[in-house]
Amino acid sequence: MELIKTLIDFILHIDKHLIQITQQYQGWTYLILFFIIFAETGFVVTPFLPGDSLLFAAGALVAHGNSGLNIYLLMLILICAAVVGNTTNYELGKYFGPKVFKPENKILKLEYYLKTKEFFDKHGAKAVIFSRFLPIFRTVAPFVAGVGKMHLG
Repeated sequence: MELIKTLIDFILHIDKHLIQITQQYQGWTYLILFFIIFAETGFVVTPFLPGDSLLFAAGALVAHGNSGLNIYLLMLILICAAVVGNTTNYELGKYFGPKVFKPENKILKLEYYLKTKEFFDKHGAKAVIFSRFLPIFRTVAPFVAGVGKMHLG
């Protein structure tokens, strides 16, 4: 049980453990950060991951100068993680469709789908870009775009 609590604390507060991660895992830190950002953007059921605070913490750590991380490599890796994650989320939405949004679903509520679809219908393709700055929409936007089979280009 203690292991589960430790794992949950680690995942939810990864930004606080970032210094320890860079010291222990050095080059592997890039892969760890890639996976977290990919998972946050790529799977509609993982919005609880601390992506925003992790990006801020990683940037601050690199700016401090003694992390051993390269800012340009970090930016490239994290941008790729976000793009690949969003594309994965889109493809999952396209594959699974609206059948996963049900009133009894606690995570993927039908209400979220309807609000996001309304937002897309009203604002078109720019809604995908603006949704990145809106908490609930950010997670479901690529998924709903896939459900609606919105054109990628």
